[in-house]
Amino acid sequence: MKIKFCSGGIQEDISLRILGLDVGDKRIGVAISDPMGWTAQGLEVLERESQEEFLRLKEIVELYDVEKIVVGLPKNMNGTLGPQAEKVERFIERIGNDIGLPVVRWDERLSTVAAERSLIEADMSRSRRKRVVDKVAAVLILQSYLDFTDRRKGISSQHDENKLC
Repeated sequence: MKIKFCSGGIQEDISLRILGLDVGDKRIGVAISDPMGWTAQGLEVLERESQEEFLRLKEIVELYDVEKIVVGLPKNMNGTLGPQAEKVERFIERIGNDIGLPVVRWDERLSTVAAERSLIEADMSRSRRKRVVDKVAAVLILQSYLDFTDRRKGISSQHDENKLC
């Protein structure tokens, strides 16, 4: 689904929100893009104690009118997929079947390390870091994806200055 955005006399189609996920064994960090696809914001951390996380993800998708899901894929430093990546692949298959949206696999190497480092630099306590690190990692994953796609849009599209709205 697209929305119309008018700025400076130019009308553009703007995609709706994208959901970013950092999937771990115990928790899932959740982030959402703004409607224009420029920034990622942390939403919440879901506990993976049962299958309830899939119900909550469906609620989030409906609430924010999500059009796509970006899931961090934990590759090894040499680019291969290890045991954790295989678990994430199973999660992706399930979420694709349950929710029915396109799912993008995004290289998340060191995203949790970067999130942890930024929280330490912010002088956050260990117990607080544990509660938010997955959400921050999801933000980093989604923001990386948004930055990449924004750069590609800038290269591939030119505005037609004669189209006024």
